[in-house]
Amino acid sequence: MKFNRLFFFAAAGVVASLLVFGHIRSDAKEAMVIPKGITIDGHDVSGMTEAEADAVLDDILSQYSGTTFTLKAGDKSVEVTSSELGIRPKSDDVVKKAVSYGREGNLIERFVASSELAGGATKDFSLTLTADVGQVSELLESKSEELDTKAKNYGLKRENGQFIITDGQNGVEVKIDESAVAIADYISDSWKGGDATIDLVTEVDEPQGKKEDLEQVKDVLGTYNTDFSSSSAARANNVSNGTRLINGSVLYPGEEFSVAKHLNPMTAENGYQPAPSYENGATVETYGGGICQVSSTLYNAVMRAELEIVTRSCHSMIVSYVQPSMDAAIAGDSKDFVFRNNQEYPVYIDGYTSGGKIYFTVYGKETRDPNRTVEFESEVIEQIDPISTYSASSELPVGTITKTSGSAHTGYTARLWKIVKENGKEVSRDVYNNSKYRVTNNTYVVGTQSDNAKAVAAMNEAIATQDTDTINAAAAKWAGAAAETDQDKKTENKSDDKKKKETTETVEKSSEESETSADTEDEEISDEDE
Repeated sequence: MKFNRLFFFAAAGVVASLLVFGHIRSDAKEAMVIPKGITIDGHDVSGMTEAEADAVLDDILSQYSGTTFTLKAGDKSVEVTSSELGIRPKSDDVVKKAVSYGREGNLIERFVASSELAGGATKDFSLTLTADVGQVSELLESKSEELDTKAKNYGLKRENGQFIITDGQNGVEVKIDESAVAIADYISDSWKGGDATIDLVTEVDEPQGKKEDLEQVKDVLGTYNTDFSSSSAARANNVSNGTRLINGSVLYPGEEFSVAKHLNPMTAENGYQPAPSYENGATVETYGGGICQVSSTLYNAVMRAELEIVTRSCHSMIVSYVQPSMDAAIAGDSKDFVFRNNQEYPVYIDGYTSGGKIYFTVYGKETRDPNRTVEFESEVIEQIDPISTYSASSELPVGTITKTSGSAHTGYTARLWKIVKENGKEVSRDVYNNSKYRVTNNTYVVGTQSDNAKAVAAMNEAIATQDTDTINAAAAKWAGAAAETDQDKKTENKSDDKKKKETTETVEKSSEESETSADTEDEEISDEDE
């Protein structure tokens, strides 16, 4: 019983002390200042408000503002600042902890903390710094070109009819997310506060190709040529330039080849000149005009090599250098010729121009049966011949005929067949593609301007028939008649001027002669019209 009473009085004393402390805490909370004896990373913040302590924290961080970090990726590196890494306290509430020390927790925890501070003890909230992972990731993304080393693929060159293998080289690629975490961990665990070098997390970017695979590239898989000898100098330049840009390309197994990507941009800086090309059903002058002969010739070599065609479009109107359905158009971002190397070995594209012809050959390793051959046959399903259309123009002299369109084009619906033969015997015939080419007509305007009403009526009547022979005959007839009328009018005007100069005896006689003269002129015009 004596022990229980002693325990009761001791506990009561503790509770009374805690109640008194609670009252003190309540008063301190109202002031919301940091208790005496509290430091943040060794800096005294006793008696400060939260805002004042935040300012101290900013001062602490500012001492690192001039710090330089060197980020390394293999043989490459970049220098960045602490602000670019977003260096900050790992714990975002260090100031709040300092303000609330001795004011949070259960009664006993608060009593002990306050008692220790009252007894002269101190409490330091040390800073553990880190980097902002999200900010660092964005930084590394922006620096990728400076840090990454692209792999150099093994390649091929063809010189003097022989293939030469060029060596490849490993690349280094920064793993951005992993490197951002590694930088944050380094700042937290290893950084001593001064300039530092950090190794980024990287992976090896291995080059494509192997020497032993490239050594197999020696067989002709497909070849084709087309003629451009009748082209203008500018168009011939564009064909040669486009061939140059594609020549020497190597495709590894599974790799796609975009012709437009290799040929663009169509600019003078890229070697092109203005030449005729198709645009919205018309022929216009554009940089790179004629380049589609390059893609079409390559298309024929590629399909004979039996590589996979990914994307191919026909022209809007028929072209003359290949048969229908054997063309492959290139037009800005809307039309491209893309194919894929579906072979087990690399393929090499050889292209050149000579004697007004363009040649493309696809080299690789021949794995097809030597008794198997592939042929392609163009079939015209429908042909739409162009017509001539005529419209009247009151702004042109009667009978004048002016062409307002470019060259007419026959419209076609065509189909390309792939024919496979074994030992010379056909074993399959499949549709390879379908193409549709629009017809473009000849358009003319016919002049109907004349003071001769009959000529105007006759020409309009002829134009209404839309018959070429009828319109030409009417134009020949009434154009001549109008010319004669104009000449007569000039003669009559001269006669009228002469009459006006004649001396008259009386005003009345002069007036009569004048009227007679005018009547005579009207009669002469009328007679000629008939």
